[in-house]
Amino acid sequence: MSAQRNLNVLITGGARGIGRGLVRHFLETGNQVYVLDSNKDEFQAKLFRKWAATSPDHLYTRTCDLSDRAQIKTEVKSMAEVFGGKLDVLINNAFATPHIWSDERTMEDESEDIMAEWDIKIAVGLSAPFLLSRLCTPLLEAGGTKSSPGCIINISSTRAYQSELNHEAYSAAKAGLLGLTQSMAVSLGHRHKIRVNAVIPGWINVENENRGADEKGIKWEDGLSREDMAWHPAGRVGKVEDVVKAVEYLVGAEFVTGQEITIDGGVGRKMVYPE
Repeated sequence: MSAQRNLNVLITGGARGIGRGLVRHFLETGNQVYVLDSNKDEFQAKLFRKWAATSPDHLYTRTCDLSDRAQIKTEVKSMAEVFGGKLDVLINNAFATPHIWSDERTMEDESEDIMAEWDIKIAVGLSAPFLLSRLCTPLLEAGGTKSSPGCIINISSTRAYQSELNHEAYSAAKAGLLGLTQSMAVSLGHRHKIRVNAVIPGWINVENENRGADEKGIKWEDGLSREDMAWHPAGRVGKVEDVVKAVEYLVGAEFVTGQEITIDGGVGRKMVYPE
């Protein structure tokens, strides 16, 4: 992992899952982290305070509805003041859970509820990253180094390519992020030298990355079977740390932009174990 340094980092969806693991990593390596998430209860977890214990002023948690453009604009202004007008890393990670349609609905649902849910998921998963990237452009241009200003990292998913049942909005948003990554890499690169890349996680087990799991002492491997591990040619299911390593690489890779890094152990033939 990276050495201690002092970066200004904005992470969306940082209260749980992959986002929480990224918050932990950047705090533990001596950076200032501004987190946007709608889950206020998760921010009150003891571990958040523990990670920032040595420098409590390095963590800024803000409850924000990322489907609300006005709230996003307000938070970017606040973040700019906190960070002195400089941002080194923007990580667009948030998505409106659940990944599937709620209440066991399917896309054929005849009510308007399905379209309202579609609007929220696309707003959080795709429109918010675009708006945040727009608003943060001058901050990113002022951040980073002389040779390489701040960078944007979009967290997509292998579901952009290989969906499952009832993931239409999730897959559409994550696929859209890849197109957005390519376009912004060209536009923001030529005009501002801002790099834009995407990370595409496969099966990353995050059942231990939430407040409830902390209180119950749940570990990463809990609930995973031998079959789950053997399903992957790499020999195990993914960890948040696997995504962290890819993000760290992209933060420091000054000649890398418009790229997609897939973090996946592969899907092969299941091993058959004797009874």
